[in-house]
Amino acid sequence: MSAARRCRPPRALAGLFVWRLRNTGVSQIPCRFVHLYRVANNRLITFQYFNFLKRMYVTQCNKDLSQRAKPKMDSVVSPFHELQQLDQEKKAVHKISPVSPVHQLESETSSRNELREMKSAAETEDSVIPVGAESKEDRQWKEMKLRLDDLPGVLARLSKSKLTALVVSTTSAGFAMAPVPFELTCFLLASLGTGLASCAANSINQFFEVPFDSNMNRTKNRPLVRGQISPLLAVCFAASCGIPGIALLTLGVNPLTGALGAFNIFLYTCCYTPLKRMSIANTWVGAVVGAIPPMMGWTAATGSLDAGALLLGGILYSWQFPHFNALSWGLREDYSRGGYCMMSVTHPGLCRRVALRHCLALIGLSAVAPVLNITTWTFPIISLPINLYISYLGFRFYRDADRSSSRKLFFCSLWHLPLLLLVMFTCKKSVLEKEDKGNLPRGSHETAMEIRLP
Repeated sequence: MSAARRCRPPRALAGLFVWRLRNTGVSQIPCRFVHLYRVANNRLITFQYFNFLKRMYVTQCNKDLSQRAKPKMDSVVSPFHELQQLDQEKKAVHKISPVSPVHQLESETSSRNELREMKSAAETEDSVIPVGAESKEDRQWKEMKLRLDDLPGVLARLSKSKLTALVVSTTSAGFAMAPVPFELTCFLLASLGTGLASCAANSINQFFEVPFDSNMNRTKNRPLVRGQISPLLAVCFAASCGIPGIALLTLGVNPLTGALGAFNIFLYTCCYTPLKRMSIANTWVGAVVGAIPPMMGWTAATGSLDAGALLLGGILYSWQFPHFNALSWGLREDYSRGGYCMMSVTHPGLCRRVALRHCLALIGLSAVAPVLNITTWTFPIISLPINLYISYLGFRFYRDADRSSSRKLFFCSLWHLPLLLLVMFTCKKSVLEKEDKGNLPRGSHETAMEIRLP
């Protein structure tokens, strides 16, 4: 009972609070809500009112923030309309009012100034009009007309005269290194036939690579790219060089040399050219193409493909890797723009390693020459400094991998090959020494005996 009595006062208070709310609060809640809504509308700022105040501030208080109309640009009058206006001004007749003697000097000076301004304006317009006309003519398409005076230079660029000269020089080196007496007629026929075959191969190569050469800075000025010569004329020139060249090598020299020349044209045009856009194996195929010319010189002199021809081909094969890899390193942007798959673009580390390996291979090939009884033992010793130097530059190129080291290796390769072949020729074993040892090829005993006789 005591617990029940203790709980009664709180319950009584709660009942009184609820009864008070029912009698007073519930009935007055709607009126208070309406009053608060009216006060909020009178005192609070709406979004539309805020936008209105902002516009008033922009237009009245701060005029720099207000929108201004952009001034209309003066219309550019063409020189043709300016000329028409100038002609109309010249044709217009102006009446000259009588001038008092006091202001006569001033009027004369003003008229002279006006005449000078008119003349200067006319001269400037006359000078501007031909420039505009020339620019329009330059923008238009022009047909390239070939002159007879320019034809030799165009054909020389089509056949890559510098590369052809290098091919002929290596062929001559192979002929000179052969262990037989020198025959001038055979030498000239072999050199001429090899040069014609090289011109044909280079022309066909440029014929196939016109769309790709146009994207490269190094080759965009070639005759076929610029349209200085038609593709039909380029093909005719290649045929007129290739067919007589192979015929000279086959009939004038020997069939083996002619077969090597024909195989080299096929390898360069049908294998190396398409491989340049497919695989990095094109570099190795191109090295084989460059190794065949000295072998052709050897076969032209001896009529056989023996160890000496293979050694000369191996030297040219190894030399081309530091030469071409160093050159392609500085032309990586051009090759990638032209779509060529080169080691310097896709495999830069392999490009540098291969260049260094073949620089070292030149030392080994030079040491093999006296073993094969082609040169004396002085050749490896004399050629060792230049081989070590190009190997050092190859190592610098492998380590640094920059344009400076690649440029030094490339320029070194330009003088390294002729100097190496010259040293090899000076250390060549004579014909009499080979005959005494019984190593003279067949068919050359009689010529050697004729040289011995007084």
